[in-house]
Amino acid sequence: MADSQARVFDQSVRVSVAGGRTLAAAMPRLILEARRIAATVIHGLHGRRRAGTGENFWQYRRFLSGEPAHRVDWRRSARDDHLYVREREWEAAHTVWIWPDRSASMAFTSDPAREPKIERALVLAFALAEVLVQGGERVGLPGLMRPTASRDVIERMAQAIVHDTADRASLPPSFAPAPLSEIVVLSDLWSPIGEVRRIVAQLSSSGAAGHLVQVVDPAEETFPYAGRVEFVEPEGAGNITAGRAETWRADYEARIARHRDEIRAETGRAGWSFAIHRTDRPATDLLLRLHGRMGLQADASVAVPRPAAGATA
Repeated sequence: MADSQARVFDQSVRVSVAGGRTLAAAMPRLILEARRIAATVIHGLHGRRRAGTGENFWQYRRFLSGEPAHRVDWRRSARDDHLYVREREWEAAHTVWIWPDRSASMAFTSDPAREPKIERALVLAFALAEVLVQGGERVGLPGLMRPTASRDVIERMAQAIVHDTADRASLPPSFAPAPLSEIVVLSDLWSPIGEVRRIVAQLSSSGAAGHLVQVVDPAEETFPYAGRVEFVEPEGAGNITAGRAETWRADYEARIARHRDEIRAETGRAGWSFAIHRTDRPATDLLLRLHGRMGLQADASVAVPRPAAGATA
């Protein structure tokens, strides 16, 4: 099986425009679902406080050796035998760029009762944007929408996507994110590893943090096919017919594992995170995990001392 055929699509492929249901027509439903998920995630969060430059007091922590003496809060330190630093809450909202893959391969679903990958990617993008804006961040779409902290961020994203007439690329366009910004890519990531390597290297070169999320259909992991099956690659690589599809399973699984190992190697070199999300799993689980990773990486990108062991975070 050639590399270009590692994307498995059978004759049950459901294109987003099939049956007259265009992406624009699906948007109201996707927006409502995103708002529901965002509300659930926000309810489960304990805030997004981070140490940094700001005005609001957050906590005291022990003074660390090597820190400038002017950081010591002498009034608090006078109460016992230790030196303390008065930490303030991070207030400088940074930009999070979100890229939902809308290429042809994202229209795939192995079960008509399950949403295609493109719809899950859009719901994740909208819900994440809602959570971030509620937390005081700015959100943008590379090449489509300038960063905004507006409360109607989901509607703005939907409008930008619906009216986009450019070719739908799998990976985000090259641009120059600010050093303290973050990039979230929601894609099936079946692009050749050379393309993934190039975009990760380019976007991380400024010091921006990043997160690659591979959105996959369960069939793309389990390869449940048997007998004679025609596989269709919707992005120009053609079709191929397997006489006994089950004999391909081991080779397919090995290629998927190798491709993911290569992605992990690239994200690891850049200090980015990599996660896999299946469309048969709850979107809330991914968003909570992703939100937590974003907070940790944002802390790591700012040159401030870590709280001492036992300090309240």
